[in-house]
Amino acid sequence: MPDALAFNLNFVHPLTMWVLLALSGYAMLLGIKAKKTRTADAEARKELIKGQFAKRHYLFGSAVLAVMVLGTFGGMAVTYLNNGKLFVGPHLLVGIAMTVLLVLAAALSPLMQQGNLIARKVHVGLNMSVMTLFLWQAFTGLQILNKIWENRPA
Repeated sequence: MPDALAFNLNFVHPLTMWVLLALSGYAMLLGIKAKKTRTADAEARKELIKGQFAKRHYLFGSAVLAVMVLGTFGGMAVTYLNNGKLFVGPHLLVGIAMTVLLVLAAALSPLMQQGNLIARKVHVGLNMSVMTLFLWQAFTGLQILNKIWENRPA
């Protein structure tokens, strides 16, 4: 693989993850609005239903899941292609854990659609954990990106 291409591939994962962080924040906002719709009084609910927050939350959540899985494995693939190995450290392990947590949160969707309150609370807890870890990942990712930039080919 040409050096320039290999070097430029290093930036696909971080860019994807920053977009994913923003997308995750928006999905979270839609989830909060969906809860407000469910718990609002009859008059307020009529107005909130027009926003279709639950449907949009489900769609954006599905997109977040797909991009997270592809971004996680894509980042690992680029690292392996460029270095012939993975660097097993906190950034990689937390990234894998986040992907697993997100898959588990998504797997609760059928139970939540049936009105299971415990599944809903676990879903929220898992996703809040993912968002917290995601913010940490953003900073460790920038440190890794800085190392890549400093060691770039001449």
